[in-house]
Amino acid sequence: MAKRRRRRKWSDDEKRMICAQTVVAGVSVAQVARRYDLNANQIFNWLKDPKFAPDEHVQEDEAAFLPVEVIAQPTPSEPVPEPTGLIELELANGHRLRISGSYDPDAVARLVRHLT
Repeated sequence: MAKRRRRRKWSDDEKRMICAQTVVAGVSVAQVARRYDLNANQIFNWLKDPKFAPDEHVQEDEAAFLPVEVIAQPTPSEPVPEPTGLIELELANGHRLRISGSYDPDAVARLVRHLT
């Protein structure tokens, strides 16, 4: 006999949070559905509802460019610079985020919110 699943009641805030994850670049609705043990069709139904549908554009205060510096490989005679700081975050979905050097805490917080 098949095990019967108990229906889960999702709050409006949870639905908004789940729907917001579908607009992250490289993430599909199916991936988000698997993450929460949902049927993708359920998320598509929520996305049709204006109160759960995420904004099509990212607001200015939500997006940020992080500074990147491309450097040549050091030669053996040059000492390898030590990082000024290291942060390693293990997210609830199993992904790990490692940041070395200086960073903008607000940009990291926004990045983590979008990844979880």
